[in-house]
Amino acid sequence: MSMLVSSTINGDQIEFACEANETLLDALRDRVGLTGVKEGCGTGDCGACSIMLDGALVCSCLVLGAEAEGRSVETVEGMSDGEKLHPLQDSFLQHAALQCGICTPGFLIAAKALLDNNPDPTESEIRYALAGNLCRCTGYDKIVRAVQATAKSMKPKAAKASPAKKAAKKTTAKKATAKQGAK
Repeated sequence: MSMLVSSTINGDQIEFACEANETLLDALRDRVGLTGVKEGCGTGDCGACSIMLDGALVCSCLVLGAEAEGRSVETVEGMSDGEKLHPLQDSFLQHAALQCGICTPGFLIAAKALLDNNPDPTESEIRYALAGNLCRCTGYDKIVRAVQATAKSMKPKAAKASPAKKAAKKTTAKKATAKQGAK
């Protein structure tokens, strides 16, 4: 039995029909034509099918298509602005952070989710955020470097040293000066 699902997908209002037991992964690929969402494992272990559902990172192979009713879905196809790539996509190309391409969309979505919530992540935070995504070809260092470069390039110049960081530096400098004076 098919059901009609109405969702906002990559900013556009979309309706699609899907079977009651059909995954969102299959609905996105087969019904909506968004083939950037890849199936790697079908069990939520590899992250290749990662999407944003109402702003939360999820594996679309673990969500039913019907669950997208009235919700917002973001896929890798929605990252670019027409022909203009998202800075993460650009950085993945510049840092050779992809090879076969099966895992790339999931990594891009997971990295975007991270940077949307934490625009200045540490290397450990990046690795933790990407831990749900598996890659067999490139290894992870190039991917991590691409995310780091994107975070750095997207940071506004004035925000590089936030007021809290500036205050902490001043306090540290005053303590160092006080210690030197006490000697």
